[in-house]
Amino acid sequence: MSLKLISALSPSSTQKILNFRFLHRKQGSGCHGLSSLDLRFLTRKQSNAFRVSSEMESNIRPIQGLDWFDPLEELKTSEAFLVPSDPHQSLCRQSYADECEKAVNEQINVEYNISYIYHAMYAYFNRDNVALKGLAKFFEKSSEEEREHALKLMRYQTMRGGKVELYSIVAPQHEYDRAKKGDALYAMELALSLEKLVNMKLQQLQNVAVKNRDVQLVDFVESEFLRMQVESIEKISKYVAQLRGVGKGHGTWHFDQMLLKEGAAA
Repeated sequence: MSLKLISALSPSSTQKILNFRFLHRKQGSGCHGLSSLDLRFLTRKQSNAFRVSSEMESNIRPIQGLDWFDPLEELKTSEAFLVPSDPHQSLCRQSYADECEKAVNEQINVEYNISYIYHAMYAYFNRDNVALKGLAKFFEKSSEEEREHALKLMRYQTMRGGKVELYSIVAPQHEYDRAKKGDALYAMELALSLEKLVNMKLQQLQNVAVKNRDVQLVDFVESEFLRMQVESIEKISKYVAQLRGVGKGHGTWHFDQMLLKEGAAA
């Protein structure tokens, strides 16, 4: 079908071509294919005319290689989408390997053990005959941070459909005074070693996630733990260097006052 409409235009009109394609459904019994209406508007400066032409095109072919997505059919292709009927199985678990679940539980145990050691350090420096309040506050906060890391891992374990298993916690030492180094330097060097240990354990957890192609666990470890861990290592490394410089006695007291002010500012 072809339609032509001619109308006068002003001499200043320039040539324009606008194509509009309208898809509509043919009417009629037994016909459900799509047709297109191609409208072309032409304006010509020479003829000062406006010409409209339309052409009907039928039998539009579907785009080659395009498959329709049918969710219900997709659900039939794999048992991974089935909702478990066993009341002892997690309903939300998906693509979460047993090895990853075990590694997360091990990291929970690591965080709780480190938290317990820091808590013992807090108790030592808070004694009335030690009375280094800045160090006590620092290790109290460190203990809380490690415990919060453990809780964060527990929440993640539950979110992925895993089961949290808590292991035994080793009793930490209670005395930190050393004749050569003094208690402050010894405790801070121990804290630095512990932070490096935690960093190594986190890297091992990430390696397990990579091995099992668990991109969600990889993202969780990287975004929530690894960067924070190296920042802690750097901070404690500087504390160790400062304590080595000031020595025992009065220098340690000044360092403790600095920590106390930093804790109050935070």
